[in-house]
Amino acid sequence: MNKIVVIGSLNLDIIQNISRLPLQGETLRVDSRGTNLGGKGANQAVAAARQGADVSFIGAIGQDAAGVQFRNLLEDEGINTAGLVEKEDATGTATILLEEDGHNTILVYGGANMKLTADDVVKSEQLIAEADFVIAQFEVAQEAVAKGFYLAKKYGVTTVLNPAPVLNYKDIDPAILAATDIIVPNETEAAALLNCEPSTDFDDLLDISDQFADLSITGTIVTLGEDGVYYKLADQDARTQPIFKVKAVDTTAAGDTFIGATFAYLNTDCTNIDDAIQYASKASSIAVSHSGAIRSIPTKKAVLASLNLVHA
Repeated sequence: MNKIVVIGSLNLDIIQNISRLPLQGETLRVDSRGTNLGGKGANQAVAAARQGADVSFIGAIGQDAAGVQFRNLLEDEGINTAGLVEKEDATGTATILLEEDGHNTILVYGGANMKLTADDVVKSEQLIAEADFVIAQFEVAQEAVAKGFYLAKKYGVTTVLNPAPVLNYKDIDPAILAATDIIVPNETEAAALLNCEPSTDFDDLLDISDQFADLSITGTIVTLGEDGVYYKLADQDARTQPIFKVKAVDTTAAGDTFIGATFAYLNTDCTNIDDAIQYASKASSIAVSHSGAIRSIPTKKAVLASLNLVHA
């Protein structure tokens, strides 16, 4: 059982169901509206926990009803909340514009997430020291991610960066990049990070992983939507895997489910990366077949059953 620490966001998702994105200056009717608990950090933590990982969460909530809901959610999922702190700002929110074809566009208000400090992370140093993987995104303050990754490297723990919302690498604290072992963007995020054109061509992706290696990041996993997954870890050969074709209902938690499942399943020496990618791709395909973020994330039992496997 992998021990995973997630340093990340908790956002109350406000879902607006629409036929398509509005043009500039256009007003469109919202067909229906709902709310869910989400945020990239929460999604990834729940995804890992539902695959059987021992998960601890470092993040910030507001002193409001949404904060209480998040604490209860994480605890109900068996996630250690010792690293969850309360801030005076409101719990983060995300407005999700969900189109009829299942694609989504997301607007995020950081709120308490952006008040997470390096000092908050230091209080969870022991959790990080005992972890196999530390996973972070950019929906919390960079100083928190930098401190978490610094502590992870201090104890020889593998760090995983999901660079979303996307930034150019020049806008990222160099300390984060220097301490990142594995980066997991989608093809759009990878291109934006390196200021190049998005591509699913293998040679272009190989060049992208080489550029990340030049930034001292030795592992690259790029999710390519319908074109599958590209991955190259340390001294292993680069390769790709196709996705499992399904009818997408809601892609909101697809990438987060993939990340949580990958590092719940992956050996600490990464020797089973092919199997981990296949497993995570199946988990993601199940998630996009259902609506909602956290509620769409499957359990380990569901993923194994879909793969017709008995053992993890």
